[in-house]
Amino acid sequence: MKKILIGSRKSPLALIQTGIIINNILQKFPGLEFEIIKFDTSGDINQNKNFNSGLKGVFTREIEQALLNHKIDFAVHSLKDMAVNSEAGLKIIAYSDRADPRDVLILGDEKFKNMPVGTSSIRRKLQIKNLYPDLKIMPIRGNINTRIKKLDSGEFSGLILSAAGVCRMNFEDRIKKYFSLDEIIPAPGQGVLACQGRTDENYFYLDAINNKNSELCATAEREFSRTFGTGCNIPVGAYAEINNNILSLTGFYNSMSAKISGDKNNAKIIGRNLAETILNLKINSR
Repeated sequence: MKKILIGSRKSPLALIQTGIIINNILQKFPGLEFEIIKFDTSGDINQNKNFNSGLKGVFTREIEQALLNHKIDFAVHSLKDMAVNSEAGLKIIAYSDRADPRDVLILGDEKFKNMPVGTSSIRRKLQIKNLYPDLKIMPIRGNINTRIKKLDSGEFSGLILSAAGVCRMNFEDRIKKYFSLDEIIPAPGQGVLACQGRTDENYFYLDAINNKNSELCATAEREFSRTFGTGCNIPVGAYAEINNNILSLTGFYNSMSAKISGDKNNAKIIGRNLAETILNLKINSR
């Protein structure tokens, strides 16, 4: 079999995540050979640009185009970076085991304690303000290394980041607080890696690593998100978990939250129903 070409962003975290997928595949198919094709995406190149439509898709478009042009065989993305609607001809083939889905607080030096806390997510900002109303929040862009450099230089007193990314980058010793899933509801798909491929190809080696529970939970979370639109400028959070074949989904939209449960095989319906529940709550609160 020919060498398999995998598309990935160039960022250190993206390459670590692609390595996780490769290692998982090699455990099942040790004879396969891979090469990582690295991409600078719009989101990586234009870190200071204000994307009016939000950030969903700006970390994936160039890689998706390479997939459609058969320049790579499949791609590895952070699921939370992906738009809920796939490009025509592409689909998610496999969902990884889920890493810690929580958000975390990283603090800088005590002498910078009066500086703002950095996050580029309106979802995080709204929820952290519920916990700490007087906290000053300022936007921050860049990969984890860039953000931590800004923290350590004194531009910020703290950062709110995903636990999965922080731990994959071996910065867990910097974590001062893990926010519970009730305190801050994470982004849909947070902690899950998605393997994206073409709809007309055989990806037997990806089918073998797909985590069905991750797939069902992500389906419910992303269906919930679909109702409200995509982008980091839309404050949507969703988290699903499965126990004894029952899928429980918690959703957050614009300071309102709710939770429902149902049969795990009805993941998409559960996501849609929860979105309708929150929309009704919003209407009735006017």
